[in-house]
Amino acid sequence: MKNPNRIALLAGATGLIGSHCLQLLLDDELYSRVVVLARKELPVKHPKLVQHQVNFDKLDEYASLLKADDVFCCLGTTIKKAGSQAEFRKVDFHYPVEIARIAQANGAKQFLLVTAMGADKSSLIFYNRVKGEVEDAVKKLGYKTIHIFRPSLLLGERKESRAGENIGKILFGIITPLFMGPLKKYKAIEGKVVAAAMVKCAKEDKQGAHVHESDAIQKEGEI
Repeated sequence: MKNPNRIALLAGATGLIGSHCLQLLLDDELYSRVVVLARKELPVKHPKLVQHQVNFDKLDEYASLLKADDVFCCLGTTIKKAGSQAEFRKVDFHYPVEIARIAQANGAKQFLLVTAMGADKSSLIFYNRVKGEVEDAVKKLGYKTIHIFRPSLLLGERKESRAGENIGKILFGIITPLFMGPLKKYKAIEGKVVAAAMVKCAKEDKQGAHVHESDAIQKEGEI
C-alpha cells in the first residue's frame, strides 16, 4: 500500500516545469507535505506547503531541511542568463547533485530530475555534456529509484523572456506536423506535461534508473 503521508521536496519551483509541478504536488492527496527550496519566498499559500529560503552555494548549511521521500529537481538555467559556462555548470550540475546527495543521506528514496533532450556526458556540445554529466553523477549516488526526464523544446509561459526559445517556438509551431514516427521525440512539449509526467512516475514506485525521452514524456504526462 502506498504511503498516504509522503513528503515531496521540490527545487526549481519558480521555473516553467517546477511551477506546474508544485501545484500538482499540492493538489495530490498522496503528499501530506511539499517542501520547497528557493532563493526567495514564493507568493503561494497552502497548508501543505513548507518554504525554505536557501543559499544554493551553501546547501550543507541547510542539510537538516532537505528531508523527503521523493525529490523533484527542476533546476535549470541558460548560459546567457548564468553569465558564464562556470555559472551555468553550478546551477545545472552542482546544485542538483548536492541536493540529491544531501536528501539521500537524510533518507530520500526517489529522485526525479529534469535534464534535456540530447543529454550526453561525452557530447562535444557544452550544454548537452553538462546535462549528461549530472545524469551520470546522480545515478552513481545509489538511489532506490531515479527518473530522468529529457524534454524537447519547452512550451509555456515563463516569468523571464528567452528570445532564442521564443523564435524556436514559432518555428516548431510551423513544422510540428512534420514530426511523425521516429521524429516524434523532437516535438516541442508543454512544461505542464513534463510536470504531470514527473508526478505520475513518482507515484508508480518503480525501482531502478529510468530515462524518459520527450515522446515518452508526452504520453506519460497526458492529462
